Amino acid sequence: MAGVVVAAGAAACTPMQWVKADATEADIRADAAACQQAAWREAWMHSWYYRPISPFIMRDATGRPFYVWPHASFYDPFGDRLMEESRLAQFCMQSKGYRLVPVEPEKKEAGR
Repeated sequence: MAGVVVAAGAAACTPMQWVKADATEADIRADAAACQQAAWREAWMHSWYYRPISPFIMRDATGRPFYVWPHASFYDPFGDRLMEESRLAQFCMQSKGYRLVPVEPEKKEAGR
């Protein structure tokens, strides 16, 4: 059981990179910056236009009031602006033909 936890933890920390067959490093940086900027703009507009203007009061199962704004105990995690921005940037890169793959570790020379 401990081995599964260690393997899952190691996989979660694996560095990732965008790759595309015919793209240079400068192309990747430019496309990633353009996608990040477009994703930020779209997520910001969506969160600004569709969020409540002020906090509102809801009641739990026992009837006790609690405030909700913008997130509370029962908020929609997919409505989070930062998660939405990340999702949109990833979608943009994938639509340009990029794939997100783990970074391959550098191979050490046999003589060293």
